[in-house]
Amino acid sequence: MSVAGNKWVRRAGIASVAAASYGAIVYFTYSFMTVNVEKNKEAIQASFGTSQDYEKHPHSEGCNCYSAVLDPQRVKTFNKIAEVYDEQIGRDEKVMLLPLLRRALIWLNAKGKVLEVGAGTGRNLDYYSSSDVEEVVLTDVSEEMLLQARSKVKTHKYKDKFQLFVADATNMRKYYEPDSFDTIVDTFGLCSFDDPVAVLKELQRICKKDGKILLLEHGRSKSWDGLSKYLDKNAERHATNWGCVWNRDLDDIMKQAGLKIVDLQTWHFGTTYCVVCEPCEKVKKEMVETSDSTTTANDAVVTNKELEKNGIWNRWFKRGKIQ
Repeated sequence: MSVAGNKWVRRAGIASVAAASYGAIVYFTYSFMTVNVEKNKEAIQASFGTSQDYEKHPHSEGCNCYSAVLDPQRVKTFNKIAEVYDEQIGRDEKVMLLPLLRRALIWLNAKGKVLEVGAGTGRNLDYYSSSDVEEVVLTDVSEEMLLQARSKVKTHKYKDKFQLFVADATNMRKYYEPDSFDTIVDTFGLCSFDDPVAVLKELQRICKKDGKILLLEHGRSKSWDGLSKYLDKNAERHATNWGCVWNRDLDDIMKQAGLKIVDLQTWHFGTTYCVVCEPCEKVKKEMVETSDSTTTANDAVVTNKELEKNGIWNRWFKRGKIQ
């Protein structure tokens, strides 16, 4: 074999080893996320009662991982893990280069008036371009998660651009009329919503016709059955610990929601989706026709500038407000 041929063989070998190594990292990262919470079982099980109650904590009947999964304990789970959430998943996200994916998706695409649903502890705050974004409304169903986000916003360089309030992403009708936002962001939220299809339809209603819906999500792999089987095997336990159904069929969810896909990239052997979408006009029309009367969000959202001015940074929640 020629020298050039040997060189290509060596490169192919190195590439194969690198791919295998990265696959192992991804696999064991997922394992760590599951096992690591087990080590903190005492801290988490307090929200469910006894150890026996914890083991029986229901995630869903039949584990329908493709559309609606009802779990009355999910918000309680989010509230319980809020204080340790960033610490627990920070290392895993770095290993999987998720901060880079977050930045690439949001920095390059978020414009104008932005809504972020499932905002959690505010892990995307630093990825919004101050020159392109007018304001960012952060929403989540978990009060404790948003408290963590608020502590970050309070010291953020562009804190006046951010607003926070507690809201259910499946029904924003009492707060926002159709075509209210230029950009809507959801990162790793579809795994945590009871009905991700309903959420995506609602987001299309309040997104402008020429707006963008940005999704960074994780779900089952279509190309690596072994990895999907691993996710399936541990889905129930992971959902109990994190409130997250990590093996949902993202392609099916987006199809059911009727989203128009502008750009779709997959990472981590098909388990991570980075998607730029546009609202479907037909879905928007259907959602508007079935909407109840709406009220503006002005009474539900309080800016951080107002909070500082009024000196009421102490926590209290009323009608979705975070003050």
